[in-house]
Amino acid sequence: MTPALSPVQHEAVMTHSGPLLVLAGAGSGKTRVVTYRIAELIRRGTDPSRILAVTFTNKAASEMRERAGQLLGAKKKAPKPEISTFHSLCVRILKRHIAKLGYPEQFVIYDRGDQESIARRALREMNVPGESLRPSDLLFHIGRWKTHGIRPEQAEQTVENDKQHLAALAYRRYQSGLKNAGAVDFDDLLLLVVELFEKHPDVRRAEAARFDQVMIDEYQDTNGSQYQIVKALAAPHRNLCVVGDDDQAIYGWRGAEVAHILRFKVDWPEAKVVRLEDNYRSTPEILELANTLIAHNQQRHDKVLQPARRSGDSVRIVQMQDETEEARQVVANIRELIAKNQVRARDIAILFRTNEQPRTFEMELRRLDVPYVLIGGMSFYDRKEVRDLLAYLKMFVSPSDETSMLRIINTPPRGVSQPAVKALLASAVSRGCSLWEVLNEAAEVEGVSRGAAEAAGRFRQLVQRYTARFQRGDLAGALRELLEEIGYRKEIDRIYKEPDDREARWSAVEQVVNSVGGYEQDNGDVTLKEYLDDLALAGREDEKDKESQLEQDAIALMTLHSAKGLEFSHVYLVGLEEGLLPHHRAVKDGDNAIDEERRLCYVGLTRAQDRLTISMALGRQKWGKSRPTQPSRYLYEMTGQADHPNAKAVREGRGAAADQRPTKKAGQKSRSKHKKAAR
Repeated sequence: MTPALSPVQHEAVMTHSGPLLVLAGAGSGKTRVVTYRIAELIRRGTDPSRILAVTFTNKAASEMRERAGQLLGAKKKAPKPEISTFHSLCVRILKRHIAKLGYPEQFVIYDRGDQESIARRALREMNVPGESLRPSDLLFHIGRWKTHGIRPEQAEQTVENDKQHLAALAYRRYQSGLKNAGAVDFDDLLLLVVELFEKHPDVRRAEAARFDQVMIDEYQDTNGSQYQIVKALAAPHRNLCVVGDDDQAIYGWRGAEVAHILRFKVDWPEAKVVRLEDNYRSTPEILELANTLIAHNQQRHDKVLQPARRSGDSVRIVQMQDETEEARQVVANIRELIAKNQVRARDIAILFRTNEQPRTFEMELRRLDVPYVLIGGMSFYDRKEVRDLLAYLKMFVSPSDETSMLRIINTPPRGVSQPAVKALLASAVSRGCSLWEVLNEAAEVEGVSRGAAEAAGRFRQLVQRYTARFQRGDLAGALRELLEEIGYRKEIDRIYKEPDDREARWSAVEQVVNSVGGYEQDNGDVTLKEYLDDLALAGREDEKDKESQLEQDAIALMTLHSAKGLEFSHVYLVGLEEGLLPHHRAVKDGDNAIDEERRLCYVGLTRAQDRLTISMALGRQKWGKSRPTQPSRYLYEMTGQADHPNAKAVREGRGAAADQRPTKKAGQKSRSKHKKAAR
């Protein structure tokens, strides 16, 4: 047995023929097994060029190539295994055979800007007005269809409303436009390979004959097209090794189907299954909670993570009064850890479910001057809706703020056209005065229509009224009144057609109101200028690549989806409340969605190496007012209280009594009975 491998890892590495499913639990040394297996196959005589290993990211493929090279010690010019992402593999296949589908051999891969041009042209040819279907909306629908393997001629059978029907008709024109331009988009790379294999069996056989061994990493993340490609390439020789963990299947929203890994034995009846259950990452206390939680997913491969490490600190489960107190306690605890030199900032992560949650943590980290980076998305304060509302607030403090005025003078649209704005601005420049002053005389400015001048006058009156209104106090109430008057919600509904998109953007608006209300609550009688000054003093973080961000010595703030594949010494999993985790959409969608949210929670728990803190707030701001919350059902499950009457009440939407929330100390030895599942 190889000294660097455990007995079960060694078993996976030494299985060289036939289908093999390696169920690699979190922190079980998956990458080591994959690279050692590649090296062992080559040592046993397999031609390196006849080994295909596929993963999902360029970074993972690069790391796999590097590790395999180190194990083999091969010379630079020696044959190497083909290690790549799915999309890179498909590009190579298409370069060899795409002419059979009527595309030029030298096809072009279009980027987002090119795609929007084709989409815009398709809609224009159909005489579809912009308010009915925008190019970005069309691309959203097309991307979703392609992810699920739905071609233009099939899309019409899936539509649920008039807008989707328009999109399905435009999909045909869009795809024709791509083909006429000798181009493909990113989703086509997979879809066209599937089409090639279906229509041209000779191509499928030729591509499958290139390899004697096929290995797929992160198999639980495969979508329908990837699944079909894998089956086609491995069917002749059946030497297929897939590595993954159904308990970490969290990408259903982008087309991944956990069923692929669950039914592997159905597709490949003679498959051998090896379970990697030894966890080298986390303490026994952390794994106790993770195992107890995920056992509640009944459609899963039965496995229990076993700790390879010694016992450590108990997991802390803490309840705070509200989200402000949650942020304060978490950040204070982090600051103390760093100050005592117990841990570096880069070894700490704060994980959350939604993109709106980090606002209070960002403010508190700034206040205490603790370095942080927001991973996997823009800063809350850089969102369009947040910048719009802050521009309004700045106008109420300083009407001469032209940058803010130019942003919102016609947001939402109020009849001040772009040509009118340019004319007003030119007049202000020529007269040497502010744009605000020119608004009062807009009717006299050349190039400004009567309607635009009247709209500019109404905008000026709006600013004057709300300047006075904010001076009377109740800042959150004033902001709510403003949002109602300008119809900002209607504008979001008009611009963004997808319910999830609308909800996320409106949630960001709500968070601004909560921010203002929380500031008033904490500081008493305050002015709008004081709020904006505090916000400005906090500073901003520049957007950077995720990898370079993680190299900084700073706290990582990230969503649970972004945290997949990472590990940290100390993890703070925040917002364990019904409606956040599980997300309220999942609660509405039923058991499958609840199971995926549970897997997402499990991913969060298993990111922690040494110390895990789980928190919830007893109340959260909702439109500037505090509303009571309910503890997440997952808190009851992970602490062995799933059968508690109060847990049932939460699951049924009746809510938990305030004096009957989860209180059991995490880390105590009272494992719930694990449910048996599909082997």
